[in-house]
Amino acid sequence: MKKITKPQSLADQAYNLIRKDILTGTLAPKEELREEKLAMELGISRTPLREAIRRLATDGLVILTTGKPASVSSFTKEDALHQMEVRKLLETYNIEQVARFVTPKFINTLKDNLKLQKRAADKNDFHEFIELDREFHLILANQNPNTKLREMIHTINTGVNRAFLILANTYPISAMEASGEHEDIVNALENKDEIAATKAMLEHMDNIERRFLHYYKKG
Repeated sequence: MKKITKPQSLADQAYNLIRKDILTGTLAPKEELREEKLAMELGISRTPLREAIRRLATDGLVILTTGKPASVSSFTKEDALHQMEVRKLLETYNIEQVARFVTPKFINTLKDNLKLQKRAADKNDFHEFIELDREFHLILANQNPNTKLREMIHTINTGVNRAFLILANTYPISAMEASGEHEDIVNALENKDEIAATKAMLEHMDNIERRFLHYYKKG
């Protein structure tokens, strides 16, 4: 784990570094996050570290247990499928609403994200792709005026992304497929076709589950 050097708040930097180590599998599921060890590795005090860990717990990446060190979240096949079911409901409802608020700026922001997705996939930078994938869905959510819905989509995207850690060795195919599915969603939104956009999102959600089940069995 790298020491903190960037000019951000210490809590923000700790959050970003620990989060990256969780998403890339450097910190394994159920691994304890001992404050003294982490604070020493990061070169910070325990106060900003604790704030970072609390934020990670809110994201669903860390489990807090009274009287014990925090630990990295783990998941079962059933956990992941349940999260995907909830995510499908949230994302398809959101796209129906967002299709009514399409602006040129919104479409351009989505297209910029798509370009970065393809570049990350071409470079086999799958940590970066996972982040851009998540960002894509948050851009869609942020166009919705319903703040509670935005918060729910933010949380569920973080949890679902954790499930895909087991796909790290097969993510190249998943990344290219997902990028194409994202493009279909953007094209439908640009055409202001609410039905096509909803259908594209539903197919994307179904394909995420299909890929998960396929690679889960292979793993």
